[in-house]
Amino acid sequence: MAMAIDPRTLDYVALGVLVTVSLVMVYAIIYIHDIPYEMAKKRNHPHRDAIHVAGWVSLFLMHTIWPFLWIWAYLYKPGEGWGTETVQIEPSEELKRDIKKLEELEKKVAELEARLHHVASDTESEARAESSGNESKGGAA
Repeated sequence: MAMAIDPRTLDYVALGVLVTVSLVMVYAIIYIHDIPYEMAKKRNHPHRDAIHVAGWVSLFLMHTIWPFLWIWAYLYKPGEGWGTETVQIEPSEELKRDIKKLEELEKKVAELEARLHHVASDTESEARAESSGNESKGGAA
């Protein structure tokens, strides 16, 4: 004989499965929405309470702000803060050598410009003297 199962029993089993799956889904959604808060708590985030409340609000906003909460919680680093502090970087030895070389080249260029200016002024004064000498010879003749 075939074993007969009462339809009510199957209804109760289906109802139990439905309730269990629903509860698991609700707890999974709550767990997922608490990930930014847990991350903020682990990193000792200064706005962890705001992130927690915003996580609950995101449940009612169809999860639209949840990715931003994740980013907000993730950006804060425990030892560094927000990462906006200025950091003094020491130049490398190679850069120091290049800077020194550049300064030496600038000095040489300045010396060469001074020499060129001196030679140009000497040439100009000789040209004036020569032209004034030609004028005096031409006027005497």
